[in-house]
Amino acid sequence: MINSFEVRETNKMIEENNLDVRTITMGISLLDCITSEVDKTCDNIYKKILSKAGRLVETGDEIALEFGIPIVNKRVSVTPISLIGAACCNTTGDFVKIAKTLDKAAHEINVNFIGGFSALVSKGMTPAEKLLIESIPEALASTERVCSSVNVGSTKTGIDMDAVKLLGEIIVKTAELTKNSGSIGCAKLVVFCNAPDDNPFMAGAFHGVTEADTIINVGVSGPGVVKRAISEVKDGDFGTLCETIKKTAFKVTRVGQLVAREASQRLGVPFGIIDLSLAPTPAIGDSVAEILEEMGLEYVGAPGTTAALALLNDQVKKGGIMASSYVGGLSGAFIPVSEDQGMIDSVNAGMLTLEKLEAMTCVCSVGLDMIAIPGNTKASTISGIIADEMAIGMINQKTTAVRLIPVIGKDVGDTVEFGGLLGYAPIMPVNSADCSDFINRGGRIPAPIHSFKN
Repeated sequence: MINSFEVRETNKMIEENNLDVRTITMGISLLDCITSEVDKTCDNIYKKILSKAGRLVETGDEIALEFGIPIVNKRVSVTPISLIGAACCNTTGDFVKIAKTLDKAAHEINVNFIGGFSALVSKGMTPAEKLLIESIPEALASTERVCSSVNVGSTKTGIDMDAVKLLGEIIVKTAELTKNSGSIGCAKLVVFCNAPDDNPFMAGAFHGVTEADTIINVGVSGPGVVKRAISEVKDGDFGTLCETIKKTAFKVTRVGQLVAREASQRLGVPFGIIDLSLAPTPAIGDSVAEILEEMGLEYVGAPGTTAALALLNDQVKKGGIMASSYVGGLSGAFIPVSEDQGMIDSVNAGMLTLEKLEAMTCVCSVGLDMIAIPGNTKASTISGIIADEMAIGMINQKTTAVRLIPVIGKDVGDTVEFGGLLGYAPIMPVNSADCSDFINRGGRIPAPIHSFKN
């Protein structure tokens, strides 16, 4: 049970330190929507989403009002659409039609985003999966709330380099089709290695095929709470620092547990997981970078940054697991550039580079996230960056991801404004050395030796 002391402490964290439930995400299986006709499939998808998630936003608002806990987003994730459309989609236009159906449903139930315009191709692409990937630029350019993800690698299967090459081209095309809005289509596209089936955070959320028909997953965040706690142990050693972060993560996760339980009961949908991820926003004091600086770094990017992030990520996971039996998703610390004012300040000061961010992804929860790069960056260079990040995930048996935004018409020294939770970003320089011969080899990078565990 959650006692009155916890309630008072939670209220203080909400009022003073930007604690919030970042998202209630309902996962919905669309496997029973499959038909051999695209129009019939779209009709089934629309009806199922409305029947299952029609009360999601209303319920989230009721819980927020009743308990005084901000619930920032209400979202839906669905079964990877490459699977749903395999029997009926013969052209990229067919997949775009499904994307527009998802967008229509998202508007009707008033969720912020709907994820799952996705394909899982870590060992190769079926014709339908390739078609979906090729449809992504048009799908994201012609919808408002649809998010897309592609898993191109895993520790168990290796990395599909054909998909990596294709996605470099797709990202460039998506940037071009959405150039009038800062190439924002790329902000809704994530490339994964070891993607989790139960991630509630966008743009990478999809409803895994091993999940129940519907599920409630909750993402909770509180960078400001953690920073405040660390500021109170400035003179403590690393043991004290770790205990402080762990105890704070425990308290934050308990808030998510309360919201998840209530949402599950009121909607009549099973509770899935709590994802405790320190996800920053552009709001003052809601920064992961500032947590690391509070530990004793002048800037994020300084020597010691990767060690500080590793400590933070591990203690967040340990505290979360003690607070709930069902911690999942990504759970840890996110390091997006555009959504974190501290990261932006470090980039502008010349202290944080793309290469340092890549090193940090070895120990954080995700990867290279919301990074704006020059609009003339070659597709092969983007594929090379993706390949590097996928290799980190594959070898280290962890989730890694890439969300790069080549902003058409912008170059190093410029900034791009996305608005809302996506914030703004300085254009970061990219290594200009050519890697096209490597990317063009094609085929698959095999799984590492330690993947054999049978």
